[in-house]
Amino acid sequence: MNKAILLGSAGVAVALGMLAFGFVAGSPQAAKADTTQAIQVASTDSKIDRKEVEGIIRDYLLRNPEVLLEVQDALEAKQKEEQRLAALGVIKNAKDEIFNSTFDGVVGNPKGKVTIVEFYDYNCGFCKRAIEDMKALTKADPDLRFVLKEFPILSPDSQKASVVSMAFHLMMPEKYGEFHTALLGGQGRATESTAMKVALSLGADEAKLREKMKDPSINEALSRTYDLATKLSITGTPSYVVGNEVVFGALGQQVLAEKIEQAKSAL
Repeated sequence: MNKAILLGSAGVAVALGMLAFGFVAGSPQAAKADTTQAIQVASTDSKIDRKEVEGIIRDYLLRNPEVLLEVQDALEAKQKEEQRLAALGVIKNAKDEIFNSTFDGVVGNPKGKVTIVEFYDYNCGFCKRAIEDMKALTKADPDLRFVLKEFPILSPDSQKASVVSMAFHLMMPEKYGEFHTALLGGQGRATESTAMKVALSLGADEAKLREKMKDPSINEALSRTYDLATKLSITGTPSYVVGNEVVFGALGQQVLAEKIEQAKSAL
């Protein structure tokens, strides 16, 4: 193998290395620029035509497509770690708003040592199924504090139902757990009307409740929750905050129980 071929091969290797590094670093544009530069160097040093170098790279990737999968896996792992570290900062700086907002309902032990926060939407099918996880976890662990954070993102009906829910919580916090279970666990779509029916069945005065629904602090609280969710990279329901970790999706009772135990061990 002559010197030109050796230099050309080295240039291709550098180009591939830069390509992978660029993508892992989360900058495809930088990867493209670095790869182009490497190809230019390889072409200049080895007298190999640019198209020939590009062909070598293409052939290599076609023969070894797993390289691209490895790069993608590395990128996803890096992004997840960056997301985790960012969430740590948000949880640290917004601890009271996440765990102790006066607008959030609490079930389980109000003074429990470990808190799990659920972001939910009353019209979320996964949230409806996950209510059984909440019941089982609070029943099994008398030291668990379960915070319910209204996060209506699926429809205007969800938003209106949440306004009723938050107003009811402000008026009758001692019955909020019953209200939440009845509305989220009920059949059909949650709306202002269905939420109101649940509230009245639990003894709420309709006139007073409707007046409380006008309280501007309710919409302000919802806006803060949306902002908080954005900072935590929460885009769907249910999502949870357990200790210093954000858990995305309805992963089931066992996974949540494991996260709770991890949070306990960190106390």
